[in-house]
Amino acid sequence: MKQGKKGDVAILGASYHQLPLIEKAKEMGYTTHVFAWAANDVGETAADRFYPISITEKEEILSKCREIGIAGICSISSDLAMTTVNYVGNELGLTCNTMECTRKSTNKHLMRLAFEENGDPSPRSILVSTEDDPNKIDITYPAIVKPTDRSGSRGIYKVTRREELPEAIKCALNQSLEKKALIEEFVEGDEYSVEYISYKGRHHFLAVTKKYTTGAPHFIETRHLEPAPVSEAERKKIQAVVEHALDSLDIEYGASHSEIKIDEDGKISIIEIGGRMGGDCIGSDLVKYSTGLDYVGMVVQIACGEEPDFTPIVEPFPVESVFIFNQQDLDKFNYIKEHEPERLVRVVDMDLELLGSATDSSTRAGCYVIRHRDE
Repeated sequence: MKQGKKGDVAILGASYHQLPLIEKAKEMGYTTHVFAWAANDVGETAADRFYPISITEKEEILSKCREIGIAGICSISSDLAMTTVNYVGNELGLTCNTMECTRKSTNKHLMRLAFEENGDPSPRSILVSTEDDPNKIDITYPAIVKPTDRSGSRGIYKVTRREELPEAIKCALNQSLEKKALIEEFVEGDEYSVEYISYKGRHHFLAVTKKYTTGAPHFIETRHLEPAPVSEAERKKIQAVVEHALDSLDIEYGASHSEIKIDEDGKISIIEIGGRMGGDCIGSDLVKYSTGLDYVGMVVQIACGEEPDFTPIVEPFPVESVFIFNQQDLDKFNYIKEHEPERLVRVVDMDLELLGSATDSSTRAGCYVIRHRDE
């Protein structure tokens, strides 16, 4: 594949989620060209060059990247950004996944079809749109209703009886960009995510993360622990399932974030897979500190046509990202900051005006990363 100038890399998104990527690319010697809707986000000032262009404006971004002569284009933690990342990458002959891969890894319905076709274990689902009558849908309860094309717990609802279904579908459709939703069988079990980096179709396992959520109805993540407390046998079983599924989605390059559930009998179900790094500080912080590996640096390397470097950059230790929802969570953070400052790795984001009002991942009041210890 033909790469552009060594010195320039395009990054989509300017929120705090993208800040580690911007900082890493600059540390690696690249000039960073950041594209995002102007919103006074941290990436706007952290970037070497900022362009107030929405990440969905793929033709405009392509034109500017062609003018710049970028060496690579990337983003982390955003499904929405990956469509433009891979579109621009393919148009410019850069290292990236195909658009068919992108469609399957950003649309939950196409993903379910790919898993079904290739024998990957995932929940049964029904596709619905504004034209469908909820009263004529035959499903088993409980069930999960979610938009086909959103992430970050947006528009996700657990329904336990038929009377709840119409409103859940309406809310999920309102969140969907394409105005479609899935109704899925509810899978019991503990929740985990799995981080991989892929290069030329070879998948390199990095970490398993234990996920904790608010539970029904919205299942918003409250914290993530890495490494997850799983046995070596369980880890190998997880790897086999996830690697097969990555092939089903045609993921060949870059980071991937797989969400799974494991029931009490050890059965693994794939909830979904994104062809990008996990959010909630999983990719940007937890992998780095729990494995010692430079996951963010690998994303930049692969985007710029280089083989990923697996040389450790820190001594690994158990770590977790914790989210602030209410005053009790804030009091716990303040206690750690005052009495256990050695545990505090990074304060990621704080917006205390959101205390007590979280409806999805984007409306949590804060996030910090700490060294994990057994309570």
